[in-house]
Amino acid sequence: MQFKKLLTTLSSSLLLGLTIFSGVIFSQSLTFAQSSYKTPEKLTKLLKKIDMAASSKNIKDVMNFYSNNFTNSDGLNRESLEVALKNFWQLYTSVKYLTKVKSWEIDGDTIVAETITYITGLQEMKNRDLNLKSTITSKQRYQNDKIVEQKILAEHNQLISGKKPPTININLPAEVKVGQKYNFDAIVQEPLGEEIVLGTALKEPINENSYDFEPTNFKLEVLSSGGIFKIGEVPENSESQWLSAVLIRKGGITISTYRLRVILE
Repeated sequence: MQFKKLLTTLSSSLLLGLTIFSGVIFSQSLTFAQSSYKTPEKLTKLLKKIDMAASSKNIKDVMNFYSNNFTNSDGLNRESLEVALKNFWQLYTSVKYLTKVKSWEIDGDTIVAETITYITGLQEMKNRDLNLKSTITSKQRYQNDKIVEQKILAEHNQLISGKKPPTININLPAEVKVGQKYNFDAIVQEPLGEEIVLGTALKEPINENSYDFEPTNFKLEVLSSGGIFKIGEVPENSESQWLSAVLIRKGGITISTYRLRVILE
């Protein structure tokens, strides 16, 4: 079975988790945490403006917030980020972004902020509409009104279609060490009775090449246990992974993707 790179479509939603901090100048040379203080009004207003630009797919305005030397934890630079964003937005009829500050601190002449970005999107296809919901937690460092560095801390993306898509409960650790085993369970919450459910689990490394939007193939299997239950192990020199569960029932489709961070020791 082939979808239009559903995994990459899901995971690429994290890209706009990058576009949340810049345009506010902090000139203090001190380093101190601000997580217990109210977010500055100027920063709050800035976030609203950036969310609006992203929701309108204004690539020019969005890219103005990035340094020419921008880097992120998935291997993207400013040029590859712009290309990936354009490709991602072409897939969605509409998108909406909402960013909230979790914590922030001043570090010399830069500001470091941890945020949560909520993204929704509608992808129209010939035989079905796909609805995207994403939650991305990330940390950004910016300087001189430009984002210079970004790291994704956690990510959950879900794509659903149909009137009664399966409700899935995922069991997966947020991070694992090299050589460590982990469980990846995707449990269907509704009683299925005699209903047939098809599904599969997929794994994809996270790097710059993950954003090419090429079609991907996978084989669905009949699930007799009400879900997907896998045990994985992180090999040496492994990259962080996107782990996805694809489940299909008569009433709809659910694809749930989580980021598994690999800790290198």
